[in-house]
Amino acid sequence: MKTVIADKIASVAQHRKLKRELRVSADIPCEEGVLIAAEILDNKGTYNTLELLSGRMARVKRGDIVVGALGHRKALFGYSGHLPTELAVGDTVQLLNMGGVFGIVDSINASLGKPFDARVLGTVLEFPYLGERIGVPARVGLEKLAPDHPLNPNGVPMVAIAGTCMNSGKTAAACAIVSRLRHHGFKVDAFKSTGVALRRDILAMEDAGARNTMIFTDFGVVCTTAANGPAVTRTMMSRLAAEQPDVIVFELGDGILGAYGVEAILRDEAISSALTSVVLCANDPVGACGGVRMLREDFGIEPGVVTGPATDNQVGKDIIETRMGVAAINGVTDAMDLGDAVARQIGLLG
Repeated sequence: MKTVIADKIASVAQHRKLKRELRVSADIPCEEGVLIAAEILDNKGTYNTLELLSGRMARVKRGDIVVGALGHRKALFGYSGHLPTELAVGDTVQLLNMGGVFGIVDSINASLGKPFDARVLGTVLEFPYLGERIGVPARVGLEKLAPDHPLNPNGVPMVAIAGTCMNSGKTAAACAIVSRLRHHGFKVDAFKSTGVALRRDILAMEDAGARNTMIFTDFGVVCTTAANGPAVTRTMMSRLAAEQPDVIVFELGDGILGAYGVEAILRDEAISSALTSVVLCANDPVGACGGVRMLREDFGIEPGVVTGPATDNQVGKDIIETRMGVAAINGVTDAMDLGDAVARQIGLLG
């Protein structure tokens, strides 16, 4: 055990009461969610920031000692990497995302350049036993996910935001809906169901007026998959529903086709039967038409509205409405109309 001074503690460690002065161990369990300290070995001109515990984004530079979590990532427009099977002090890992996930990179996105390399310093330790200097590895989350958690929607309307891919306008749509429903006086809770550790989207939902928010990392999940996505979604739906909001809005990170478990969530009978409205975000009319067909034919879900960049002008809206028979409303220029349309669909407005 030795002492290190952290320059930056990533938001993935949100629920651990860590100070800059840390104790680290050379014994490193290679398990998803274990927190490690690592020294950044290079500088980058792009994709070079880290989300801190405060939610602020800070630039990362060579020499920074960063606390993050071991994990994996399979992103369409980002880095993909896997959890290492063994690690020792001095080994090199890569920083896979802005939320602080460390792993071994498998594939890069040319527009982002190579990820940061980092030299492993050790496992971050916590000392839970009062009066004893017995350290245990610090891990992500407030509690461990129960894989068989039942769903109790408690009669609360559920609005899901799904997308054709990353960066298709899902968070903007969620925030527009949350904001408009709050303006109507409704109590709105929100969560992010899938993705890789990063609190930015639920912080945006809080800024838009969400009363309570959650994210999968609250339950120790660094990156969602088909194996854990349904369970963590059922858990957050039930937890927030117990707070008796008027409506719950949640974002399904990534796209319907992807490695983060969105398909498995939409195929979960308990979840799909609890959905009151599904909003589809798409980057272009072809993606919108394909997404609508997939929701209808593969999942038996009728989308209530299409939004995203595909609706940035009237041409895209006309194509979607004519070809697919679904309302097309832009979540940026017509945010109030989008919120009102969803409110009518779920019965909160006449």
